[in-house]
Amino acid sequence: MSQSPILITGGAQRLGRHCAERLLDDGHPVILTYRREREALSALRARGAVTLAADFASEAGILDFIARLRDSTSSLRAIIHNAGEWLSDPEPEAAGATFERLFRVHMQAPYLINLHAKALLEACQEPQCDIVHITDSVVQRGAAGQAAYAATKAGLESLTRSFAAQFAPRIQVNAIAPGLVMLNDDDDGSREPGRRVPGPGVVYQTLRYLLDNDFVTGTVVPVDGGQHLA
Repeated sequence: MSQSPILITGGAQRLGRHCAERLLDDGHPVILTYRREREALSALRARGAVTLAADFASEAGILDFIARLRDSTSSLRAIIHNAGEWLSDPEPEAAGATFERLFRVHMQAPYLINLHAKALLEACQEPQCDIVHITDSVVQRGAAGQAAYAATKAGLESLTRSFAAQFAPRIQVNAIAPGLVMLNDDDDGSREPGRRVPGPGVVYQTLRYLLDNDFVTGTVVPVDGGQHLA
């Protein structure tokens, strides 16, 4: 159990929410970001999670969040960059704005948060501190119709290796690349016939491994049932 909190961006729903709940179960203080108010936030707050509204779609929004993060804690045990958007490529007239938004959410926000929050991680009294980027297994095979999404997630994987080298040895930096581990509420699974959808627990198991192992950095761990081999 750590005394310094673990920051999870995009922690109000789906995978981020699951990881926040599991970390709280394990006794870790948690700070999470959210873009809009959700019913789940009340339960997380009742359990002691600190919740910070954040808009990562602009540099000003990212820097505003960083300032409020510094006001909320003097140290961090880990940063889990989970915030993301799944946007299909639009018509060419709107493509630039879509790419810019995905770039800011998937790359600029982690880049700036890592740089500005480095001192908070170094202030942690734990022997290990971590940054974990949540990318996507689609990076390895590309995505027709979601080129901007796949490219910016690929950029996040590149940031993983660069920050691992830059922040070593005090801070470990790794990435998790999930495949389809969760369905949407309105999804009956027909898009993936015969493929098991294991739920978010498999990602948390991988996150737990990275948080507990002090000899792994600069790596990307695929969690996709071997789909990256196809």
